[in-house]
Amino acid sequence: MSRIDYKLIKDLVPEGAAVLDLACGDGELLAELVREKHVRGSGVDISQAAVEACVAKGLSVFHGDLDEGLADFGDDSHDVVILSLSLQQLRRPRMIVREMVRVGRLAVVSFPNFGHWSVRGRLFFLGRMPVSKDLPYPWWETPNIHLCTIRDFRALCREEGLCIEHELYLRSVDAPPPARPLAPNLTARIAIFAVSRC
Repeated sequence: MSRIDYKLIKDLVPEGAAVLDLACGDGELLAELVREKHVRGSGVDISQAAVEACVAKGLSVFHGDLDEGLADFGDDSHDVVILSLSLQQLRRPRMIVREMVRVGRLAVVSFPNFGHWSVRGRLFFLGRMPVSKDLPYPWWETPNIHLCTIRDFRALCREEGLCIEHELYLRSVDAPPPARPLAPNLTARIAIFAVSRC
């Protein structure tokens, strides 16, 4: 069964679009897009094992380090560039967002919201960095090095002159989104943004 966050991302991708999936992992999302939306898709991942898993599925995937940018991809060479739940693991997240909107007409970024009430509560009451389903690692071995909140990402979009086309919020990757999200910076565990150059 497809994850809810993947379903919401797929809904943002036009039929037959040229799609670049960054940090694509084993290619699950990319394979669904190819199968269900008939996209012309390719991916990038730093893990050789992930690249091999994608190739085994018949996907076009490149081995590469996103912290080095997307120099191999031309301006406006894709309709949609996706970065799913990996922004917080990059050393240069601002740079990759810039690169995404250079390469694609629409950039779709999802990330765990560090402003969620449970994260705030653990920091406030226990004075400890949170460990949860969405942030499952202790601070000393987490791959998550640039945690942000929904408000932080909105501020980045303003500073970069990006237009926010869509904002979607989830309580988890497998729970349906709320019909009317209230105070998403406090209540959403995961945010999905679709942004473009203004």
